[in-house]
Amino acid sequence: MAIPGRLTTAALVLRLWAGAVKTTILPFDQILPAVRDGRVAAGILIHEGQLTYAGEGLTKVVDLGEWWLKTTGLPLPLGVNGVRRDLPEALQGEISRTMRRSIAYAMAHRPEALAYAQRYGRGLDTPRTDRFVGMYVNHWTEECGPKGRDAMALVLAKAVEHGILPARCEPEFVRE
Repeated sequence: MAIPGRLTTAALVLRLWAGAVKTTILPFDQILPAVRDGRVAAGILIHEGQLTYAGEGLTKVVDLGEWWLKTTGLPLPLGVNGVRRDLPEALQGEISRTMRRSIAYAMAHRPEALAYAQRYGRGLDTPRTDRFVGMYVNHWTEECGPKGRDAMALVLAKAVEHGILPARCEPEFVRE
C-alpha cells in the first residue's frame, strides 16, 4: 500500500481502518501513477488524486474520510496551521486572525481564489478545481469549532490506543 508519508493523517487513518499494513512511502503525486502502472497494488490518494482516479481506470476501495465520519460522527482532521509556542500570545492571536481573514476573503471571492488555485492544481479543470477547493476550504478551515477540536483529540487518542503514537498528546489552540 503506497502512502504519502509515515507521519501523515493518511497513514494514521489507514492503520486505524486496516490495522498493520505493509506500506511503501511515495510522494503523493506519484501514488496514482504507481497504482495505475502496477508498481504497487493500492495507494492512499490525497489531493487531486481523489478526483481523478476513476479517469485513470482505478477503483475506490474505501474513502477513509467517509469511513471516519461514519465511525465517529466527526470530520476527519487533515491538517493544521501551527505557530510557535514561544511567540507572545498577542502575536499568536494576530497570526491566527490574519489566516482566518485570508480564508474568509478567499471564500467571499471564490472565482478569484479558484483562478489563483488553478495555477497549482496539477491539471484540474475549473469544475474539478472548484470541487477540490470546496473539499478543503470551507467553514471547517475558517473555524474548526468544538466538533473539529473533538475530532483532533479523538484521532490522536485513537492513534495512542492502537499503538501508532507512543503517548497521548492534547492539541492546543491559539486563543484569539
